[in-house]
Amino acid sequence: MNEKVYKEAEGMNDMTENEMEFRVEKDSIGTKDVPENVYYGVQSLRAAENFHITGLNMHPEIINSLAYIKKAAAITNCEAGLLDKRRTQAIVQACDEILEGKFREDFIVDPIQGGAGTSLNMNANEVIANRAIEILGGKKGDYSVVNPNDHVNCGQSTNDVIPTAGKMTSLRLLKKLKKQLLRLHSALEQKADEFDGVIKMGRTQLQDAVPMRLGQSFGAFAHVLKRDIKRLKNVMDEMKVLNIGATAIGTAINVDPYYLANISYELSKVAGISLKQADDSSKTEWFIHHARKDQPSDSKSCITGCIPDHWT
Repeated sequence: MNEKVYKEAEGMNDMTENEMEFRVEKDSIGTKDVPENVYYGVQSLRAAENFHITGLNMHPEIINSLAYIKKAAAITNCEAGLLDKRRTQAIVQACDEILEGKFREDFIVDPIQGGAGTSLNMNANEVIANRAIEILGGKKGDYSVVNPNDHVNCGQSTNDVIPTAGKMTSLRLLKKLKKQLLRLHSALEQKADEFDGVIKMGRTQLQDAVPMRLGQSFGAFAHVLKRDIKRLKNVMDEMKVLNIGATAIGTAINVDPYYLANISYELSKVAGISLKQADDSSKTEWFIHHARKDQPSDSKSCITGCIPDHWT
């Protein structure tokens, strides 16, 4: 058993393995003892042991992003009739508690890991599922109550969850960066005015060249920064386009039409960020061939039938 996982994830430095209580969890590989009091499960524990690379913790913002995604997915799946209200409310509450800063010690997987982020996605699924189970009066590890895959990860894949979480995390961090860059730009412009009357020697190739004003130098710095801020804004706009709903290989396999049409909108609502789904002809194709029987068969009507009122 990984000693670091015990000591850091459980905060039980003064206890030995023999003094701990365990629950037995099972995955496709087999059974494994998981500390009774933790909210992560067998797949998180395996990942923590297999990918102990940096010893660092996940950034709080990506944990938040995952909680927003799981919350939005639960709400949308409930509206689509795929998740009952009782489970939905428990999952939403668990996500809200994570967003309040709880259970951070249960996100035990290393930031550097194999599998394109599957370990992180499952870590989130298991923490949310076990907390939801607890909310519903069950015992952690009883996944018949709330299942990490079937309920928390419903309509999702690591391949659309992790890229979406990464973009959302980047957007929040870049927003802070942009704010500081704007402050720096303003300061440089002030110095350009303040130093406008100061004469200095301009240099080329590390050699003295011709005179210039010091204010001109600071003005140039400000202009360079202004261009970079514009580039940053363009990048942030691009990051608002998500692949959520595309699932494993981008074809939206196993996704309900209502979920596919609404998940980006719901995620925008719960996260407070303006987000949109990527345009993709394969999704239009999917709508045509997999729409519900009560929807018209022609492509335009089929898609319109799935689009919520707030899009029209």
